[in-house]
Amino acid sequence: MFDAIVVGARCAGAPTAMLLARAGHRVLMLDRAGFPSDTLSTHLIHQPGVAALARWGVLDTIRATGCPPLDRAVYEVADIRLEGCGRGVEGQRAGYAPRRYVLDAVLVDAAVAAGVDFRERSSVTRLLHDDTGRVIGVEGSHGGRPFTERAPLVIGADGMRSTVARLAKAGFTTSDPRLTCAYYGYWEDVPATLELYESPGSWVATVPTNNEATLVLAYFPQSRFDEVRADPRSAYLRQIRATAPALYERLQGGRRVERLRGTGDQQNFFRRATGPGWALVGDAGHHKDSITARGISDAFLQAEALVRHAGGLLGGDPDKLDEALRNYADERDAFLAPGYEATLSAAQLAPHEQRLSLLRAVSKDPELTSIYFDMVAGTGTAGALYTPKLLALL
Repeated sequence: MFDAIVVGARCAGAPTAMLLARAGHRVLMLDRAGFPSDTLSTHLIHQPGVAALARWGVLDTIRATGCPPLDRAVYEVADIRLEGCGRGVEGQRAGYAPRRYVLDAVLVDAAVAAGVDFRERSSVTRLLHDDTGRVIGVEGSHGGRPFTERAPLVIGADGMRSTVARLAKAGFTTSDPRLTCAYYGYWEDVPATLELYESPGSWVATVPTNNEATLVLAYFPQSRFDEVRADPRSAYLRQIRATAPALYERLQGGRRVERLRGTGDQQNFFRRATGPGWALVGDAGHHKDSITARGISDAFLQAEALVRHAGGLLGGDPDKLDEALRNYADERDAFLAPGYEATLSAAQLAPHEQRLSLLRAVSKDPELTSIYFDMVAGTGTAGALYTPKLLALL
């Protein structure tokens, strides 16, 4: 008998399991993959997520992998160039973008060190219920052998196509159309910082990561996905050349390593976050277009919120646990809603004149630029940007 079963061991599941174990709970963590292993990702951890890594005592481990700090950002759109750094949170002004086979392994190791029972290459096939319909455990297979495990709380942290969400019949509470498709390439000998380039119908970004490599991303409207995937290499390079010509010239002196990866399945939704005996964290419960790279940081903060609300109630009164889970769901929705709306706006790939006028004013002042980059990272709000100084510039 465990206190909690966490299905999924990446950037939502491993922190959730780790924090529950550190609170003294018996935790089983399952994942279909073996570790370390890679997954499609922008890699970017914004400053709120970096602050979480520092709170958990694993940020130094990430730094020790050679992952460079992202302490300067560039954003170009139309005739506007913003360059600077956000003010940060809890003393963390730099972002980081570790490869996922690095980050996820570090988080799994931290969970295991906290006492989590981890079974990789395990799949869940069924949720167990009591006579009232409450989830009380899982059935699955590990190494080809079936298993049954019980716990008062089953947590789905198993991604956008979550098995736990499907088995729990966690319906969508918000759902919006797919807006972009994206292709990712890793480059050597392409010096870069965190760089964002926007134009109508296009978004291009650079993200330095481990092994002195730079991830270069190109986004297209979802309506172009069939066209782009017919010849992704050519479409990728054309998009970079048209949107960020100076970056395209830098690529001529570099070398793309690994295969070009892409996706047209950039779903935008909120699922019901909890029910009797179950909860969802990370992409399992909420997913949005990767254009704002909020997924990892949001997953970290969801893990903390779930443990804060429900961690002390496992194995106790089920009604109190259910109330705590509902409180977590309310906090999750309120916290993530502004970033969801901002992401949908960015993913339209249609910069409008009102925003361009705002950015022109922001670009004239370093302090306003820092506040704007706080907004990009999710540490600031639009309200914080509208200072008397900005209003005067406008």
